[in-house]
Amino acid sequence: MGSAVITARAAATFDPVGRSVATARAFVRDTLQGWGYTDVVDDAVVLTSELVTNAVVHAGTAADVLCLRTEAGVRVEISDHYPEREIPLQSTGPDFGSPDREGGRGLLLCAALASRWGVEYSPAHKHVWFQLDLPDRPVGIRSAGPLLPVDRLPVTDERVRVAVVQIDSLGAIAAWNDDAAYLFGYTADQVAGKQLTDFIAWPQTPGTNTGIADALRLSRWEGSYGIRGADGRTIPVYGSHLRVRDTQGEPSTVCLLVRDYERAVLQSPVRTPVSDANTERKTDPFEVFIGSPAPDDLDGLLQRTVERARDMLDADAAFLLLATDDETELEVRATTGLPSARQRFARVPVEAGTGRYGSARMPAVHEDLDAVPGAVPLLGNTGMRSVVTVPLKVEGRLTGSLGVAAEAAGRYSNEEALRLQFAADRIALAVESARLGELERLRRGSLSFLVEASDLLAGTLDRDQTLALMAQMTVPTLATWCAVYTIADQSSDPYLSYVLHEDEELIDGLKALLSKISPPDPVPAPGARVWSAPSEAAHEAALRTSMRSIGLGEAGSLGAGIRSTLATAAAVGGETVVLPLVARNRVIGMLTLGKPSDDHFRQEILELAEDLSRRAALALDNARLYSERMAISQSLQRSLLPPGLPDVPNVEIEVIYRAAGEGNEVGGDFYDVFPIQDGAYGFAIGDVCGTGPEAAAVTGLARHALRLLAREGFGGPAVLERLNAAILDEGARSRFLTLLYGELWPQEDGSALLKVVCAGHPLPLRLRQDGSVEAAAEPQPLLGVIEDLELYEQTVTLDPGDVLLCVTDGVTERREGARMLGDDGLADVLATCTGLTAGAVASRILRAVERFAAEPASDDMAILAMRVPEPPAA
Repeated sequence: MGSAVITARAAATFDPVGRSVATARAFVRDTLQGWGYTDVVDDAVVLTSELVTNAVVHAGTAADVLCLRTEAGVRVEISDHYPEREIPLQSTGPDFGSPDREGGRGLLLCAALASRWGVEYSPAHKHVWFQLDLPDRPVGIRSAGPLLPVDRLPVTDERVRVAVVQIDSLGAIAAWNDDAAYLFGYTADQVAGKQLTDFIAWPQTPGTNTGIADALRLSRWEGSYGIRGADGRTIPVYGSHLRVRDTQGEPSTVCLLVRDYERAVLQSPVRTPVSDANTERKTDPFEVFIGSPAPDDLDGLLQRTVERARDMLDADAAFLLLATDDETELEVRATTGLPSARQRFARVPVEAGTGRYGSARMPAVHEDLDAVPGAVPLLGNTGMRSVVTVPLKVEGRLTGSLGVAAEAAGRYSNEEALRLQFAADRIALAVESARLGELERLRRGSLSFLVEASDLLAGTLDRDQTLALMAQMTVPTLATWCAVYTIADQSSDPYLSYVLHEDEELIDGLKALLSKISPPDPVPAPGARVWSAPSEAAHEAALRTSMRSIGLGEAGSLGAGIRSTLATAAAVGGETVVLPLVARNRVIGMLTLGKPSDDHFRQEILELAEDLSRRAALALDNARLYSERMAISQSLQRSLLPPGLPDVPNVEIEVIYRAAGEGNEVGGDFYDVFPIQDGAYGFAIGDVCGTGPEAAAVTGLARHALRLLAREGFGGPAVLERLNAAILDEGARSRFLTLLYGELWPQEDGSALLKVVCAGHPLPLRLRQDGSVEAAAEPQPLLGVIEDLELYEQTVTLDPGDVLLCVTDGVTERREGARMLGDDGLADVLATCTGLTAGAVASRILRAVERFAAEPASDDMAILAMRVPEPPAA
């Protein structure tokens, strides 16, 4: 960071697993917020997310994250441990590639968001760093009170004493300033290491049970209490607490304390209208019930609500359910005194009926649940007998239900129901507001999740990688484990293609369990449906294993197989749902999501999973179509090339063929060497204009027509003239064709006689024993353009040691910027091949072409080398 002074640092290492990305985001967010750098938190979190993803997902290594603080801003460094990479060469400007690439967004975002950034390489690490400067903050006022006469100002002593006390993570006093010693009479040495609670007289406000321990754990708190001084007197103080974290991640609390009558020094101004400034603030019924300060998150508010409701009616248990948007079901969101892990997010219907929750819309008292089994399904098999339930309503709309229960019968009457309803009316609006805020955050997170998922799925056309991405995006974000079934065609059964669990040690056991049970039915109906087979099979397997283990070995000793079976049962013992993968009006598979024992899915998660399944199904089907197309293209490409080369007496022949691209385009260059008659052989090398099916048709026509016409006894010019007519007969489907065709006759004296016709093709080159290179033919018109061609053949004699080189234009037109290899460059390379075999000549030409440019070849290449060997020495 140059000459900037580093004032704080925080570091953490994250394992190479998908959930580490979210953990790294939280680490950076908490660190910067703790430093007070809220202005740059969002940008830092976005950049960290991308760069840590590159490390733990794409590079597959652990990620080291280091945050450095200065007065001007913050610098974040992300390092991975992937040693095998190319160091980028110097160029005229940075080239980050396409933003649509799977791993290409991190540096683009750095360039867009960061003040400065860079990449540093070492033999074992790569460091990517970015710096975010704090924005210039204009001078202004954050809050202000009215202008008051001097006699109306708060009264203080001659000198205001502000005690600063810092409490460590265990509640012990770690710092005690001089003003604290003056106010309370203890020196720093007398209180160091002692619990702050030993010195505090904490008020117990009726209707609340928030204690000093709760206040010290809150992120921020203000209020009045007392400190017992060294002389035994209690000194009323006003305190402002702030929860912080040091560079090692340890939490502590900083307390600022003044005398209670000097609270104006610390107290945050209350935002009230001027006209009400002198009126007495009335007690908020909501705060009386919930306590102050109220939790600022929905889960905390709901949990505090059920605890207060339980205490208010002296109950053994309490529960709170929230209604779905259509008010047809209630979802368990908070419980106390009940098995909450089993019940959380479970759903029960709203409307009355046998075995249904019949008291959701009106207050109700059940004196004895044993007399009416199933009246409150949530309390089944919990031991609760009496229960009172009341609705939560906002503007006449049912938003939830609050209930308390006791193990004894007849505990509650209408009076308790009215008291509970009064409390529910006070909290309903706050609960609904917090729920809507949570839904908004979930929707925003869901949108970001789906955008990232779409980018990842669109970035690959490989089937196996698409399956892996589907599972990795759902685990652990949406579910604890995931299984993907695929269906090859309508007549095939679903096949278990991919299994993933957030605990890698459980994947094999989960895969074995799912392989033993019948797959879910491929129902095309949208939405998630519950699938109970995995849970039932896991429980049965665990039961059988436990029974077999009775009496075997020492007590408490379980074999590895037994432990694995029990762990698998716990892993899949919760709710399992199946979502169809539908693409192009066909079910191509199922996405199965599961939770651990006695856990349920939230509706918002299921809706997000449904959106993901639609995108994943299309990506999976696209990968299937791409794989089929590639297989067809490769098969067709092989059919357009000869199956092998004939053995020609006294002539070495070598062919090298390189197709450009990913193998999903056919056509382009072709070659052939075939026997014509006794002692004569035909050879050809050509290039069809363009690629794709039309070019492939011309390629197939040319190769087979050449063989047929040559074996019918036609000479070279006649063969090409008839091929030209056949190409023109294709009409709109015809393509231009450059072709070098020749006939080869090995001679008894060890030489070889060739008759060649070069129709618009790169000229063949002849290499003599003395190293000289010359063109072995003259250029003539290409095929597929004009009807009346007058072609002629030229005779070439290859003496022992001579080489004839034939190539397509993918060789001669190889480019590096403005430079091109060309005929002269090819001739220079061939001149260095004196004395080499035909295979060595072809290989040297290919290496020279590949090394001519750094980028991969963009055109097909074919190289045909023929050499007459020298006679062995006598």
